[in-house]
Amino acid sequence: MQRSYYSSLGGHPPQTDLLTGRAVFTEAYAVLPKGTMQDIVTSFLPFWDNTRCWVIARPLSGFSETFSQYVMEVAPGGGSDRPEQDPEAEGVLFVVDGEVELTLPAGKHTLTPGGYAFLPPGLKWSLRNRSGAHARFHWIRKAYEAVDGLDHPEPLILNEKDITPSVTPDTDGGWATTRFVDPNDLRHDMHVTIVTLMPGAVIPFAETHVMEHGLYVLQGKAVYRLNQDWVEVEAGDFMWLRAFCPQACYAGGPGPFRYLLYKDVNRHMALRPFGARR
Repeated sequence: MQRSYYSSLGGHPPQTDLLTGRAVFTEAYAVLPKGTMQDIVTSFLPFWDNTRCWVIARPLSGFSETFSQYVMEVAPGGGSDRPEQDPEAEGVLFVVDGEVELTLPAGKHTLTPGGYAFLPPGLKWSLRNRSGAHARFHWIRKAYEAVDGLDHPEPLILNEKDITPSVTPDTDGGWATTRFVDPNDLRHDMHVTIVTLMPGAVIPFAETHVMEHGLYVLQGKAVYRLNQDWVEVEAGDFMWLRAFCPQACYAGGPGPFRYLLYKDVNRHMALRPFGARR
């Protein structure tokens, strides 16, 4: 299977374009098509130079609560020596274009397309683009939920090409998940995986569960069932699913349909309003 990673963001439509699009925001889900990620909606972050980003998810009261997700674009020579301002935030980086140099206390790592890094809370790290071309990567951030008796997980530096996907039983290889973290490691309170559906493969039931999701389509196209709606999606689109939003999928082909998936896992449910103290 040939892997690809969508990364063609930015630009601006001409004044002759019609005001049409596929963007949707409902009480249960949101769809941000690739066409919404233009130059005019970029953001800038403190202590990042020659860098801009598209914020495609952030905690919103009454909607999704657990994570933020950025698509970062770092120009040659750009990056940050103080990238994360929240000492309780953990992060995942996933590179889709170009290369970046990630510096951790244990040494330097070059991340290329398919490269994955898990960064536990409190870790000192920096990132630079030493190449002559722009680099783009996803940065998923979450406030880590520590548990008494469980250590914080260690940093992880991996690449998708080195991982054998786990095939979903009874799908004849049509539905598989690339896992960067052992699902049995309860130190982790979020998983970022890559889901692959071959042409014609389906998620054949309406998944309805407590984990909220961010799904960025890396490759291919499909029809996705979100709550009561069938929505067409393709490479470069982002879906944001509230907890318990019913979801299913039919992969349309002609090639694989693949998406980067976030979900929160492995923790008790909070029994008090957000921010309340005992």
